[in-house]
Amino acid sequence: MEGGAALYNPRTVEEVFKDFKGRRAAIVKALTTDVQEFYQQCDPEKENLCLYGLPNEEWEVNLPAEEVPPELPEPALGINFARDGLSEKEWLSLVAIHSDAWLLSVSFYFGSRFSFHKEDRKRLFNMINDVPTIFEVVTGMAKKQSKDKSSSANQNGNKSKSNSKVRTSDGKSSKAMQVKDEDEEVDEEDEDDHGETLCGACGDSDGADEFWICCDLCEKWFHGKCVKITPARAEHIKQYKCPSCSNKRARA
Repeated sequence: MEGGAALYNPRTVEEVFKDFKGRRAAIVKALTTDVQEFYQQCDPEKENLCLYGLPNEEWEVNLPAEEVPPELPEPALGINFARDGLSEKEWLSLVAIHSDAWLLSVSFYFGSRFSFHKEDRKRLFNMINDVPTIFEVVTGMAKKQSKDKSSSANQNGNKSKSNSKVRTSDGKSSKAMQVKDEDEEVDEEDEDDHGETLCGACGDSDGADEFWICCDLCEKWFHGKCVKITPARAEHIKQYKCPSCSNKRARA
């Protein structure tokens, strides 16, 4: 396993950052929307396993690379052994922390390999630092930090969320259209708040023109495409539960 190294070798700051974002999105997906499948693959009875995020936003649980030294820095070894010794939340947080460290090591490995200058390394770090860490996404800290930056906007946003758990492509609440006069002001506040909301699956705040849906249990917002929910399907869901909450209830 080479962590996707055989696919291509990014040589510029922009290419390395694109590689970083692809691997990051893959791991975030493994620890959120695909968490049930990830949990099952990390069987403590198996050998030392690693979580790999690939540049194409796909993830896999696999044995470490056999070659020494490996083509790329390797992620944390033996994540499966700690699975049953911790609570699920603690275990996922631990995997997230090690994954953040791995992503940085891979990015700066490319930086060193292709002789990035000081300013290029600084620019790469700043680009990475502007994106929430996997740990922040998995634990919900990213969403909390976003709320702290715009507390007044979020207070208004909470009112709108109580009226509707679904947002359509125009940023408006599809179930709050019954009283137009009252909702016009709320819709504007929704759009402002939406710019600060982070998707509970991918951790990105962009996609304001996309369809969003909110989990009725944890109240995290998700891009519809990240949790495979379309606007048409959402209209028939009385209570939406995100993959993480559904998985917790199933094991309980």
